[in-house]
Formats: sequence, C-alpha cells, structure tokens
Amino acid sequence: MPIAFNEPLSFLQRITEYMEHVYLIHRASCQPQPLERMQSVAAFAVSAVASQWERTGKPFNPLLGETYELIREDLGFRFISEQVSHHPPISAFHSEGLNHDFLFHGSIYPKLKFWGKSVEAEPRGTITLELLKHNEAYTWTNPTCCVHNVIIGKLWIEQYGTVEILNHRTGHKCVLHFKPCGLFGKELHKVEGHIQDKNKKKLFMIYGKWTECLWGIDPVSYESFKKQERRGDHLRKAKLDEDSGKADSDVADDVPVAQETVQVIPGSKLLWRINTRPPNSAQIWLARRRSGWRRSREKHGGSGPRRRRSGRRGGSTQAITPTLGPPTGCMQGITLSGISPTAQISTEGLEGPGARDRRLTRLDFLEWPL
Repeated sequence: MPIAFNEPLSFLQRITEYMEHVYLIHRASCQPQPLERMQSVAAFAVSAVASQWERTGKPFNPLLGETYELIREDLGFRFISEQVSHHPPISAFHSEGLNHDFLFHGSIYPKLKFWGKSVEAEPRGTITLELLKHNEAYTWTNPTCCVHNVIIGKLWIEQYGTVEILNHRTGHKCVLHFKPCGLFGKELHKVEGHIQDKNKKKLFMIYGKWTECLWGIDPVSYESFKKQERRGDHLRKAKLDEDSGKADSDVADDVPVAQETVQVIPGSKLLWRINTRPPNSAQIWLARRRSGWRRSREKHGGSGPRRRRSGRRGGSTQAITPTLGPPTGCMQGITLSGISPTAQISTEGLEGPGARDRRLTRLDFLEWPL
C-alpha cells in the first residue's frame, strides 16, 4: 500500500477516539430507567465512528505487542490498547472510568474487500460496555466502513450496515440502520433505528446523522411524520427515475453532496451532537512528509512520530509515538507507548542462510485497518 495513503497515527491511537464523547457513558450511568440508559448508549455507539468522516488516511499498523495508553483526568477515564495479533491484525482495548462507573473493552479485526474503485472494511469483533452501577452489559459491532475512489478521484468515506446493541440484563435492544449513500446521495450519513423491549415492542425511535447529531422521538409521532414525508416524495419520484441510468462504472464516484442539517421532527429529544473540530483540523500532515518532521524536530525542537530501534542486529524493537494533536482533539494528555515485555519482536535467530528473506519489513505492517 503506498505510504501516501497513511496518516501519522498508529491504529492504537485511532481507537482512542472512541472516547471523545465519553460524557454519554457517564450520563447513561446516572439514568434511572433502562430505556434512558439505552438511549445514551446508542448515542455513544454512533459517536464512536463520527471522527472517521473526512479521515480517509490509513493509520499505521502497530507492531505486535505495541501498546498505547491514555489518561484523561478531566474526562474521567483511562484507556489502554495493544496489538495482540499480526496476521490477521487484531487490536484489543480496555478502558475504565476513574470513578469506577464503567468498563469499556473489545477487539477490532477488519475484514477487507476490494471492489476496484473502493475498499470496504467489515468490522469483526465485539465491543462491550459495562455499567457497573446497574450491573448491565451492552454489546455491539461497528458498521461497515467504505472508502471510495482509492484509484482515481477524490477520496470520501461512508458507513453502512445494521448495528444491534443488546442489554444482556433487561433484554432491551437498539437496532440502528446506517444508510448507504445511494445513487443521488439522499441517504448519505443517515442513521435510523429504534429501541425495543424484550417482547420486541418499539419504545423509542432514533434518527439523525453519524457525522452530525442524533435525535429521538416516540414511535407514534415518528410514523405520522414519515407518512407525510412519503406523500411529498411520491410527487418527485418520476423525475428522479428519469436520471437513474446515468451512472458510469468506469469513472470515479463523485463525492455526494450531503444535506446541511438533519430535519428535526417536532417534539424530538436531542441525544448527541458532535463536538466542533479544532481549527485547521482538515490540514492533516501526510505520512510522506515524515522526513520533513525529522528535520523540523532537529531545527525547532518539535515533536513528531518516530521509531527507535536497537543498534544491534539481533534484539528488540521499541516504538515511541508521541501525541500529535489529532483532528478530533480527544488524544491529549498523558500518553505512553511501547512494546510490552512479553510480546517484544526479536530478530535473534535470523543470522543463518536466507536471513534476509525472513526478516520483517515495514510492508508487513501495512494492512488497512479502519
């Protein structure tokens, strides 16, 4: 994979961005009713993928046994992640509240599919959130991520698929449908779903965009609004069908134009809104400028990603990845990175014939985990 596709982050750092809206977990822990707790947990599950919008760069694969730790006393959590497998690449993480109110843990193993113009990453691995005060455990799997125009054209990203969040104690389930873009981009970024009890009775409807916000409303008001919306769409259907045959599979997929905001149904409740990104967050440093970082660090004393190796031919490899101030603003504070003693990569025993062919190279670590 060309290094131009990379961004200067380890995948272990990228996972930490799940905790950007950790206040939703704290809010869920304080809610007295299971329905209200499920609303906050559903909002947290959607917010965990919100930082991926316009983040088309591929993070670097960590070395086997590499760890990353983050402590945010201001947000009330500590987080640690580790690369536990090289082939296939699997990253495990564990987080806990500083007030001992929650545990958040899981593993990520993306299954990649190449479709010519796009790369699809189907996430495998269960994510678990435990609310210790209520003795509840919630589990779910992230939606499928797709990066378009990997060969030619402007890169853009979308999420689609069904996410089911299950409360294992009460039986409540939240079913969220991440809508695919579609031909005209009408459904781009949209999320719709509902919360049901153990008898499959719908209790609450959820809608919004994973790049912007999430709202909720009672099922009766939601269905009434949808009926009125379908009447208006029926009048425009004939005109849209006339243009349906204009797609050309031999050219790049145009970046669809998303609606500026979510159409809020009267009487809705705001569940989550994305944090404002820091200024100039779109001007991300590309990995091909790493030589420039090294010269800048020597000249100005600045910091940047660097990897330190032992000078001996046989020995361990240690990674040092300081914080760069990523676009979401989550990964700030105390950070530690390195190789766990039990999983250090050793090159000893590679001194015989054919040693050159058996050594690990940087290309071994360039999968595409998203």
